[in-house]
Amino acid sequence: MINLEFFPSRQLALYTVRLYLTRSFAVLVGLVLVLMALDLLGESGKILAVPGNGDAQLWQYVGLRVPLLVARFLPFSVLLGTLIVFVALNQNSEVVAMKAAGISAHQMLAPLIVASIGIAVAAFAFNETVVVNSARAVNAWTDNDYKPVPPESGIVSNVWLNHDGDLVRARRVAGTGASFHADGLTIYERKAGVLERIVDADRASPSGNAWRLENLRIYDSGMNMVRKAREATGLEGLAPEELTLAKVDPDETGFFELMRKIDQMEAAGKPTSEARAGLWHKISGPLSILLMPLLAAVAAFGLARSGQVLLRACIGMALGFAYFVADNFSLAMGNVGAYPPLLAAWAPFFLFLLVGEAVLIRSEE
Repeated sequence: MINLEFFPSRQLALYTVRLYLTRSFAVLVGLVLVLMALDLLGESGKILAVPGNGDAQLWQYVGLRVPLLVARFLPFSVLLGTLIVFVALNQNSEVVAMKAAGISAHQMLAPLIVASIGIAVAAFAFNETVVVNSARAVNAWTDNDYKPVPPESGIVSNVWLNHDGDLVRARRVAGTGASFHADGLTIYERKAGVLERIVDADRASPSGNAWRLENLRIYDSGMNMVRKAREATGLEGLAPEELTLAKVDPDETGFFELMRKIDQMEAAGKPTSEARAGLWHKISGPLSILLMPLLAAVAAFGLARSGQVLLRACIGMALGFAYFVADNFSLAMGNVGAYPPLLAAWAPFFLFLLVGEAVLIRSEE
């Protein structure tokens, strides 16, 4: 007789969830350690090349990068952890015992889905409170060639914009209100598409309808000479908000702050496709963890003695990889405006939800 309860056995649910959580956590720790070691090998030379940097800066880099690696590879770790659990249950004939007790495939997955919801909520909170701050700090530090970055609020690094035909680059924008400023400002002044002057300023701050530029180095292409000036005024008509809205990186911005910036971008007439796709992906990304038990479930069913356990595990892994590829491709298409933002963020999730359910029903139910 088939058991129709959602959780047919409390002990069985706790047993599978414990296996699921411990295996997924173990895979995540292993992946993060290996990837962090490789990343540090590539960046340690650049960090230590800056005078004054030492072991403390290396550990600072590790502290900033680890949250980013955890957020990025958590769904993949859950996929591998689930595959490990299902292969072990299959080989030990525990799946056969569950089926003999009248437990369906969906009932076996139900505790893992509930646990995945909890992981997804925790991942969303972790992204909002830790990951966005780490991404903002490490990107600003990297763009500054690992030189010390002042501990300011609202830092945006490597900003480009077009102002009245001139290209403007700010290596770092920070501060709010009267303390708002841009460091490492470069203005490429053009006329009819031809470069006339390059103005480098160590610091720029709003002054009325223009900006006060400090410690300038001015290259004149017509005279082929460089001159210096302590202070000048430029960028008339450039509002400070244009610099902050010129680069809105969803990875560096929290969900609610990103919603506010999207409204400001719309009011300023700027394209919002990339920001909107990133906004929805802040929800669909953590929720992708719910798909991993479903995509890996193909490894749980089928007789172990048939010799197809490894094949089924490979199929589950291939489904998971296919999801990550489709998700990245869809998000990239949304960033360039080829897909509507809502479709770019959610289409892979629902597509592979249907694929995983179809494979599960086809193979077991």
